[in-house]
Parts: sequence; structure tokens; C-alpha cells
Amino acid sequence: MSTSGQDRFLFRLFWLTLAAALLLLIWRALPDLVGWLAPGPEAAPRTVTARGDLAADEQATIELFEKARDSVVFISTRAEVVDVWTRNVFSVPRGTGSGFIWDDAGHVITNFHVIENASAATVKLADGRAFNASLVGVSPAHDIAVLKIGVGFQRPPPVPLGTSGDLKVGQKVFAIGNPFGLDWTLTNGIISALDRSLGGEGGPSVDHLIQTDAAINPGNSGGPLLDSAGRLIGINTAIYSPSGASAGIGFAVPVDTVNRVVPELIRRGKIIRPALGIEVDERLNQRLARHYGIEGVVILRVAPGSGADKAGLHGADLTRDGEIVPGDTIIAVDGKAVTGVNGMLSRLDDYRVGDTVTLTVRRADRTLEVPVTLQAGG
Repeated sequence: MSTSGQDRFLFRLFWLTLAAALLLLIWRALPDLVGWLAPGPEAAPRTVTARGDLAADEQATIELFEKARDSVVFISTRAEVVDVWTRNVFSVPRGTGSGFIWDDAGHVITNFHVIENASAATVKLADGRAFNASLVGVSPAHDIAVLKIGVGFQRPPPVPLGTSGDLKVGQKVFAIGNPFGLDWTLTNGIISALDRSLGGEGGPSVDHLIQTDAAINPGNSGGPLLDSAGRLIGINTAIYSPSGASAGIGFAVPVDTVNRVVPELIRRGKIIRPALGIEVDERLNQRLARHYGIEGVVILRVAPGSGADKAGLHGADLTRDGEIVPGDTIIAVDGKAVTGVNGMLSRLDDYRVGDTVTLTVRRADRTLEVPVTLQAGG
């Protein structure tokens, strides 16, 4: 290429580069140029559209939470651990849960499993005050524990008490608690089923539970389950979930059980369960039921002088070959059928020591109605 041709090429390249740079500059400056040439209104927050009144059910839910919130507490527990090298004892956080104010004396109700194996517990109120709690009593069979805090003034109100005997599947329910440590959380749902049972493996079975689809997560345990009137109808106690989070199946101890157990724990520190004065065994009962094709609870032995003994109940016989031959088999308590030991104990748990129940008993080929006065169990 000649010198003149190179000059023309470089000249065209220069102007093309300059044109591209000018176009890029104009493109970047275009919004400012448009605003300068056609100025518009200054940017400002948009006008808020009026909402109007809240729906009646929203207002009712808000009111329920605001009334119940101060009665719900946050419970944190600690456990003591020993350093194997120094032998020093340390107090370390163990877990958190929920609870609620029971009365003006400062009693707080929660689940037994919330404070199980803990060496200390702190109860935090909705207003931010925190108190070291003392343990009053526990009932593992009902998953209930009673704590006490010293609230000298500005006592939070107790949760209004309802009843669980007339609950219906489909009723609205509300749960307040501290799931995953997120304090004072409200969830709602309905009663999904009644008279459920949980446990029995490695611990006592908890019976007569309320099943709900209200979101209940770890940390909700011990918190109140309320009806639409804001009354206590249960203690949130467990969830059914392979993942450990809410799957729409939660359980609560019914308030009628709570109202029967808690006064006993406050008075005695423990529950004295009513008993018939007989010896039974769940696993052996299942084996005998399969072997003999019977339903109910086989009485293995009757304690001398017990209510069952005075009522004339008969225990099983043992043959020379070591085979157990059933004597009396309990098939119902006050007309309510029982198919196993846990079911029978659950039925008896609805009564108090000194009450008389009518047992339906199968003896050989006869069915008998036998009244038995309940005694204090072991």
C-alpha cells in the first residue's frame, strides 16, 4: 500500500473511532439529555391506597394474640457438664421451649421434655423480664412440668381456661410459642383429630392428645393451644415429621388432663395415678392375646387386699409346664373398650383415687360387670 493510501486508511479509522466514541458517550448521557430537554416531576414516594377496615376474622385473631401474648413465656434450660481433664463443672445451654402462666402464684406450665435432664431453667416474660425458675413437679406420663417464678409485681395474667371435653374436629385453634427460638410466634389451624396417642417406645405413652395442623415446630413445646375465644384447650407437645419441622401434624395435651394433673403436681410434686391393684404386662398381654385369640387386658395377678381383690377379680394360672392360662380379661372400662394395657391405663387416668369404675370382664365363656374402687398406684 502506498503512503497516500495508508494516510487515507488511518484517516478513515480515526473518524470511525471518533464516531463510535461519540455514539457511546451520547448513549450513556441520553437519560440526562432527555431529562434536561423534557424535565418531569421530581421522584417522590407514591400515594398510599387506603386499605379500609380489617376483616372481622383478622381483627379477632389480632385481639386474641394481644390478649394472650403476655401470658406466654420463653423457657431456656441449662445443663451441667464436667470437664474430664480438669473436673470443673460448667453450665451450658441445653435448649429452649415455651410455657404459659398458670396462676397468680407464679406457676408456669410447660412440657416435661422441655426441662428433662436440665439442671436449671430461665423463664423470660413478654416484657423482657427474666427469672430463674424452680421445679415444682413433673408427670412424664402426661408430658407436663410445673415451674415457679417469683413475680412480685406486674404479674402477667394467667391464660383463660377452657375445656377439651367438647372439642370438635374442624374447630379453629391458635398456637403461641417460640419455634426455633423465634419468640412469641402465632400460628393457626384447625383440630384435625382427637384422642390420639404417642410414645410407648423408650418412655410412657401419652394419650388423649389433640391433633392439629397449626404449625408446631421445635421450640413450640410447652406453649398454649387456644380456641377462637382465646381459652386454653391444650399444651403443644409434639410434631410428627421425618424432617423435624412442621408437616401439618402436631399434637397437644388436652386441657382437661392439664387441669387434673397440674393441681396435683403443685400440691404433691408428683402424680399418684389411680390403679386397680392388678399386675399386667403389655408385651406378655399381646402374646397371650395372639395365642388365645382374645381381646382386652389379661390380669396376671391380683394384689391381696386391693380393690380388684375385694371385687373378686381373678388372675391368670400357671401350669406345671410354665404355660400361662388367662383368668379374667378386662375388655372395657365404664363401657369404653380397651384392647391393650396402655389403653386401659389411659382410661383409668381419667379418674381419681377413690373413684369406682365398672369393668367389663371376660371370664371363661361369661361376661361380667364388676365395680372396682380405684386405689393409689405405684
